[in-house]
Amino acid sequence: MSHAKVIFFILTPKKEKENYGLIIIGPKEENELTMNFSRLCEAEPEKSCTFAALIINNTIMEKKTLKAIFVNGSPRKNKNTALMLESAMRGAEAAGAQMELIHLYDIDFRGCKSCFACKLKNSKCNGVCALKDDLRPVLERCREADVIVLGSPVYYSYPTGELRSFMERLCFPVGTYMYENGKHICLRDKVIPTAMIFTMNCPEPYMRQIGYPPILEENTKVMADIFGYSETLYACNTYQFNDYSRYDFNLFSEEDKRKYRDEHFPTDLQNAYELGRRLVEKAHEA
Repeated sequence: MSHAKVIFFILTPKKEKENYGLIIIGPKEENELTMNFSRLCEAEPEKSCTFAALIINNTIMEKKTLKAIFVNGSPRKNKNTALMLESAMRGAEAAGAQMELIHLYDIDFRGCKSCFACKLKNSKCNGVCALKDDLRPVLERCREADVIVLGSPVYYSYPTGELRSFMERLCFPVGTYMYENGKHICLRDKVIPTAMIFTMNCPEPYMRQIGYPPILEENTKVMADIFGYSETLYACNTYQFNDYSRYDFNLFSEEDKRKYRDEHFPTDLQNAYELGRRLVEKAHEA
């Protein structure tokens, strides 16, 4: 007996996927399957369910598993920036993506050297920096990614130098010096949802008072220009040290810092989770 692969799912009135599954059936079983789902819909009319089956040349049209890359621009692997990235990864995983976390401070690399190999006529770079160093394999994987999230603490109004050097190598080969109908031509065939996560010691009101958002979000604008979409997420007033008694400071109170962390950092982590999930869902739509 020939068998067909069938995707089936229940749709709500808003056409949001509520249930999803995969089975393999023979031709005679198709009508029975449809009837069973019809009975289910009749049994729960409040959901206004409909049944849909897709059979195309005996091949299932599966939802692609997307690849999401998360880049830690902090020298610390288990503190605020890393924790935010890990939470975003869990959100991406919940949306069905495969994840990879990259710690930039583990990689021996430098920023753009202005060789312009990526801008040559008939260049063979294909959107990947021509420099052959330890960062090259990471950039090649980023080239295949469906979602990219960059995270960094804020050092003197800017992301870390490590992250900026990475962005030079990531973005410049994808961007071009070409415009068409007023739009920047970039070497990509789809929108790649991206985001910047910034963590910082200063409280949010002070961050805005001293003008951090316009500075930091220039990085987000670059990512949006090169990859088609980007968001910014902040985590402010972070708890920096394991033991504040070892350090000189009078600018802030350790007690206040701890209280703020306990009350607010879980919300920051949840926001990161939602960000990761949202970006993957957007990539599925791209």
